[in-house]
This record gives sequence, C-alpha cells and structure tokens, in this order.
Amino acid sequence: MDSSAGLSEREQIARTTGVGTGLAVPDRIAASWQRSAAFGASLDEVAPSFCGAVDDESLFYRCGVEVLGGLLETLANEPISLMLTDPDGVVLNRLCHERSLLAALDSVYLAPGFDYGEREAGTTGLGLALADRAPSLVRADQHFCTGLWGYTCAAAPVTDPVTGELAGTVNLTTWSQQSDKLLLALAQSAAGSTSALMLARHNGRAPRPAAQGQVFRVHLRPPAAAVAPRSPQWRAAAAEVETALEAGRVVAVVGEDGAGRTTLLTDALSRTRPHDRVLVARPPTVQDTPAWLDLWTPELDKEATGVVVSRADELTSWVATELRGVLEQPATGPAGRRPGFALTARNAAGVPAPLRPLVDTYVELPPLRHRCEDVMPMATAFAAKRRHREVRFTAAARRCLTAYHWPGNVEQLRTVVDAAASRSDVIDVRHLPSELSCGAPRRVLSRIEMVERDEIVRCLAEPGTTMSQAAARLGISRATLYRRIEVYGIRGHTEEPAR
Repeated sequence: MDSSAGLSEREQIARTTGVGTGLAVPDRIAASWQRSAAFGASLDEVAPSFCGAVDDESLFYRCGVEVLGGLLETLANEPISLMLTDPDGVVLNRLCHERSLLAALDSVYLAPGFDYGEREAGTTGLGLALADRAPSLVRADQHFCTGLWGYTCAAAPVTDPVTGELAGTVNLTTWSQQSDKLLLALAQSAAGSTSALMLARHNGRAPRPAAQGQVFRVHLRPPAAAVAPRSPQWRAAAAEVETALEAGRVVAVVGEDGAGRTTLLTDALSRTRPHDRVLVARPPTVQDTPAWLDLWTPELDKEATGVVVSRADELTSWVATELRGVLEQPATGPAGRRPGFALTARNAAGVPAPLRPLVDTYVELPPLRHRCEDVMPMATAFAAKRRHREVRFTAAARRCLTAYHWPGNVEQLRTVVDAAASRSDVIDVRHLPSELSCGAPRRVLSRIEMVERDEIVRCLAEPGTTMSQAAARLGISRATLYRRIEVYGIRGHTEEPAR
C-alpha cells in the first residue's frame, strides 16, 4: 500500500497532539493519536512485534472462532477479514475468502502472532477498542500510521461474562473505499454472540453485572459500629491503608473482585477521617463518561470530601485521562484543599497508565479463601441483616461455609447467606447450595453426574439421616455411596448420627 502521500504539517500536529488543528476528529480518535505519539508509534510505517505462538485453547478463542466461522459463511462474497485478538492486541486468527485482501494485510503484518495494540501500531480499530473497552470504528486516514490508510476497521471488545475481565476483541477489516455502515454493527454482534457463548459454557455460573457508572455516597460510621472482618490478613491490610491515609498518600487497594476492597477503604477512612463524607464511583461506559463526571465532580470543592474510584482497572484509557484531568485541577474549595482520593483494582498493573503517577501506595487484600476467620462473622452479620434478628448456623453449615473456596468472595457469601436466611432462623446444610457441600471433583462431571451429586447431597442433608438410610433412598449400596462421595468431593456428611 502506498504511503508516499505523507502528512501535511497540520496533520502531523494533529497526530502528535490531537488538538488545535481544526480537523474534525472525534475526541476518542484524538486521544488515541496522543497516546500513539507518546508511545513512539511510527507515522509512516507499521512494523509490529511478532509474538510467536498464540493462545488457541482459551474459552474466548474457541467461542470466537465458532462465531466468526458462522459469520464468514454469511459474508462469503464480501471483502472482509474477520479476526480475534487477545487483550494485548496480538492477532490470534484471521478468516477471509479474498486473496488480494489477505495479501495486503500480510504486507502490513495484520496477521496471527503480530501485536497490533496502540503501542505497536498506533491508532487502529482494535487498538482503540482495547484501550477504551468500547466498540470502535477507524476509517482510512483516521489511522495514526499512513501505512494503514487503505483500510477501515471496526472492532468490539469481548469481556468474560463471569469474571468481567477483558478477553480480547473481534475485529473486522476491509478496504477503505468499501462501505462501513454495517461494519461496526457486525463487530458488535459477533462480540455479543461470543460473550453469550462463553457464558453458556461457563458451567452455569451467573454473569457478572455490567458496569453502570454508579456514584453513591458512603456515610462513614463510627468504628465501633462497624461489623469488621477479624482475620489477621484483613487487620494487616487495614493498618497499612490507615497509615498511608494518615500520611496523606493516595492508596490503591488491589485484590480479587468481591474481596471487600471498597469496604476496606471506607472503613479505614472512617477511622482516619471520621468527619469526611466519601463518594464511591464505579466505572461508566465510554458514552456515559461526561454525565458520570458531571454527577460527582462538583462535590470535590466541598469541604471534607473524599473519592473512592472502585474497579479502576475497568476504566478505559480515555476515561482515566479525563479523570486525571479533573483530579489535577487547582482546588477552589475551602483553604484550597483537594479531596482525598483512593481507588481499587485487581492488581497494580491493571491501574490505567494515566492514574498510576497519582498512586503512592498499593495495598493487597487477600481473597476470602485465604481469610477463613472472616467467613462466619460476616455470614452471621449478613443473616441477621436479612432476617432482622439473630440467626443460628448448625455445625455442619459452619463447616461447609468455612471450607468452601468462595470464587466470588464476599459478594458470593452474601448472596448465599441471604438466600439461606430467607428460609429459616436456623441455617443448615440443606439451606445451602449443593456446590458448597462438594470439594473439587477428581474430574469434570457430566450433567447427569452433577444431578446425581446434587441428589446425594439432598438426601444426606436430611436431619438424622444415616449413610445406610441415604443409600437405601438412592437405591445404591452403602459402599457405592461412599465411593460417590469420594469421587464427587462431597464434604461434611459422612458422620453417622448418634444412636
């Protein structure tokens, strides 16, 4: 493809600054040009790094290939290349019937194994979709590099429907002179179908709620009124956060989703700044960003106000840049004091690049499975809140709750206990989901085996039931029942009741 046309001086300024040029450039494209220039991406020639072997065994890859394969058949006569990329922008595969387009894409290295993220290739549809975690269309000369001006590409991000983590993108690329009216819609449709297929193959796990850009106020309570976890791991993390806050440092609490990161921060703030009010802001979608910022930024100039940005790793690059600009504005409130600022993320590397220079201290909060001492105090508090009175747990229920690995952390514990407490003032094993009574099986169970496992748990959970009685009800021998318990990893039911 010919890139000899080059750039006018004004266009070079546009691509290196993204502002002050008078060009009709969307804000997201201009922001991507700025990032591309800062990364040192080439204006004239695309030369991405080759990463070698790709991950073709992930759930995202398997589902995406299936979806794109079906889409390709409906586009058999269209000059469109369909691709998947990983979260870093590495191309995983490429499907296309037109040989001339394939050859042209090879010439710019838009092929499996090559890294097409913003750092390597500048502004592209897939790079922008990854950076902003939003569907993106980049036409012809909107690309940062002139070597890509002959193409138009549309890409849509795919997030894991259960974990919420970015899995990659679906990317559709065609010639720049082709109509692009349906390109973005097709990319979004394919991404949605891929996510839905991933959910269907997640063994029945519930989807993670989508980001809604929520902002809510936390009324800090006196420390004595808080129902705080008791584990040494929680107390150590809390002490570290409080020390940093007292020193005026910006803190990022990192750890798994649902582990209690925001609770840890707000509890620490209740001790270090008992008279402050705190706004907790959850990430918005890209299109909701202006309304999200307008919702809470006027509060920053008010006295004794702090902000906790929850799940900051889900902020797109563009939103994070806008947020940093807001936080770095000169204070106009009482005594010129800027508000306190803290954030949460899955890990330090996940904090968006624009916000990293603001963070002084990272504190890791271990997941609930490493804080067994926290399970029952929180379960008791959740049950009492749900029932509006004291709720008792049987010894078997306590064993199941404390032995479970809680992949969904505190939020999963809350959901389980709320459901159980809605049924009884005395929570027993029979009030808990069957998976809590089962450890990790030795192999992946078929659907019929999972039904059999749940029926065994149900029989064993009946009060006073002996192993012999359970075996008789199930129509199997006592020895077979013990073997099934071992295979299915069923815990806490093998004791014979006192006679």
